[in-house]
Formats: sequence, C-alpha cells, structure tokens
Amino acid sequence: MGQILGLGITHYPNLAASVNMAWRMQKSLDDPALPVALRSKENWHPTMRAQWGDDNGQAHSDAHRQDMIDEFRKIRAELDAFKPDFVLIWGDDQYENFREDCVPPFSLLAYETLDFQPWKNYRRGKNVWNEPDDHTIKVRGHRAGGKYIASALLTEGIDVAYAYKPLHHPLGHAFANSLLFLDYDRKGFSYPVVPFAINAYGRWLIAGGGVPLSPSSDAKLPDAQADLDPPAPQPWRCFQVGGAVARALRQSPWRVAIIASSSWSHSFLVRKNSRLFPDVAADRRYYEALKNGDWDLWRNSKLDQIEDSGQHELLNWFCLAGALSELGHTQADHAVFLESWITNSDKVFAVFRPK
Repeated sequence: MGQILGLGITHYPNLAASVNMAWRMQKSLDDPALPVALRSKENWHPTMRAQWGDDNGQAHSDAHRQDMIDEFRKIRAELDAFKPDFVLIWGDDQYENFREDCVPPFSLLAYETLDFQPWKNYRRGKNVWNEPDDHTIKVRGHRAGGKYIASALLTEGIDVAYAYKPLHHPLGHAFANSLLFLDYDRKGFSYPVVPFAINAYGRWLIAGGGVPLSPSSDAKLPDAQADLDPPAPQPWRCFQVGGAVARALRQSPWRVAIIASSSWSHSFLVRKNSRLFPDVAADRRYYEALKNGDWDLWRNSKLDQIEDSGQHELLNWFCLAGALSELGHTQADHAVFLESWITNSDKVFAVFRPK
C-alpha cells in the first residue's frame, strides 16, 4: 500500500524577485481606468490600508516575504522527513505548454528529466539568489509514476492527457517556481517530480494570452461569451480527479507527496473589485473548509463562483481537496492563511500527513 503526504504551497512569482511585492497594486492605482472611489485609501478595507501604509506597502511586502520563506522551510522539512519516492504537483498552465494547438483540461507530464533555466528572459529584475541568467536546474522526472497515474485515471473513465516531453515551454512557471521555492535554501532537490497541469485559466487562457489583466483591460477584452475560450474543468471534476489519484496511489508501491501549488484569489482576475484586490472573504471560507475537512464546500462549488472570486488557480487545490477527502482527512496537521490585500493574492500553506 502506498503512503501519501498532502501539501499545499504557492508558486507566487514575486517571491523570486528582489522587488516590493506590492508593485502591481501601484500600477493599478496609476491606471486611469480605476474607479475614482478606489483611489482614496479612506474607501479601502482597514487591513488593506494598514498593509499599504505610508511606504507603498514595502513593510508588508518584507514581512509577507519572510512569512512565505518560513512556510516553505516547514514544507521542505515535511518532505525531507517523509522521503517520497516522487512528488506530484498540481499546477496551472498559463499559456505556456497549453496554446492554440492543444488545450487539454488535464495533462500528466511524465518526463524523464526536468531541465529549465528560470532566469532566461526573466523580466522582474534581479533574482533573490543572485543566480546568473544561464543558471540551469536539473530535476529528475518519474515516468513510471506519471504513466501509472494516467493509466489509473483513464481506467476510471477520466480522460486525462499525458506527455513525455514539453510542447512549447521546458517547464511552466507553476512547477518551476514551486521547485525553486521548495529548495529556497539551495541545498538541492533530489526527489523525482511528476507535474500535473490543469487548464485553470479556461475562458481567458488564449483570450488573455497569459498576460495579467488590469483595470484598463475591461475596455479592451471581449465580454461576449462567443469571443472567449471554452471553460476550465469544473471544480467538482477537479475534486473527482484528486480522489481518483489518491485511490491509485494508495494501491501503488510508492511513497508520494501530492502538492497543490498556487496563490488563491488573484486581484487581476477579480473584476468586481476593479482588479485592485483579491476576494479575501471567499478565500477565507475555502481555507476554513480545507483546514477543518469540510469537503462538501469544495465538492459542491461551481465554476462561475470560482471565476467571480478570481480563484481560477484554486482548481489546483480542488484536486488536492478531492484526494484528502478520499483519504479520510478531517483536519490539517498544519495550515496557515497569509492574508494580503496588496500583493495580488492571499497565500495558503498546508500539511496533511499520512493517515
């Protein structure tokens, strides 16, 4: 019988950059399309005002960065204590390998090796590790594990795609950043990895071209349903996929860490908030349900609700939630909600040890 460790992390890009992580909010405040009322701090939520402070969010950015680093060190300690045979990561593809020529809802990347250059054509300035532009990271894949999971899902009637080599991009940012942060202290990452890509951006994958939206975007981008792409997989389907993965791994000979990687509500996806701040209240509801094993909330969610709250990338966590439900978890062993109104998204970290 296989052993399964459940983990939740973020692949938040700005954690890798030496920047004030509130820079996107300043850009939105400078956008002439932002409603006038939102330009005044007096109209903001008190926590948002406090985080922005009188330094354009620099103090909050510094504290938020350190909180994430501390949590990644805890997650890495859990991984090292568990010693998995391989790591499965659920992450979104943001117009990287999923492009006009092929957009599957789900794809298992059963690669032999994972080689990528995180700083090639990097546009966020200096990286926090001061690594050179040509720095290459080599990670082992686990083709046997990827093939096994794909076979199990197809046998259950879940029509998942699979790949043995990249199509357009060596490794999408959801997976590349996850690996960078899981080895934040640069001691090496020896665990084989199976990326599990999800078309979380759905209607906006190609219509948005992988470019974050802004207040001005609403005047430029199509509103008509016919002009958008087909939708992302339904949250309940992601939940089912996670359950099927857990069943398969439980019958396998391997020790596997299953990881959901994403920040939660993204401000640039929350149109009702003029793309200025995330839907913190919605994130809190799902966090409490995750922490306390309230799987009915996750199981019964609708895609339009998720999109309304800018929680597109939460679909990665719906897979994890389905797996945890299948495994009988009713309480997280460790969970933390890092609330941030001004750095584009809230972040959640979670640990569910093998039962």
